[in-house]
Amino acid sequence: MNDVLERLLVAMNSHDLEGAAGLFHPDYRSEQPAHPERAFVGRDQLRANWTAMFAGIPNFKAELLSSVDDGDTTWTEWLWSGIRDDGLPFEARGVALFQIADGKIAAGRIYIEDVERETGGIDEAVHTRSGHRPRQ
Repeated sequence: MNDVLERLLVAMNSHDLEGAAGLFHPDYRSEQPAHPERAFVGRDQLRANWTAMFAGIPNFKAELLSSVDDGDTTWTEWLWSGIRDDGLPFEARGVALFQIADGKIAAGRIYIEDVERETGGIDEAVHTRSGHRPRQ
């Protein structure tokens, strides 16, 4: 595992906001390609986001399920979980691609989504996307 990502995992699980934020470049660029309006630039926004996450999910836990280094990009698969402070369960899972330069995370493409538990099976998902149900 990439050393920067290992330190990020430890910081996230100990809710060490400054330790986590310090691993990101001040001009960190974050993209969420499936949600383009969520893109942002800067460690300050990242810090604000994770301040809210740690406050709203007091027992937040991150699991780094796998990671692969490919040049200056590290591909990661995450599982985030906990119970929100309003009592609702939180679970998100997905992939993040991080560009790492000079020991800092300079950019990320984040594909982490909330896990859906009550949305129907694959037939319903295909129908929602295409307007047609699969025929077997």
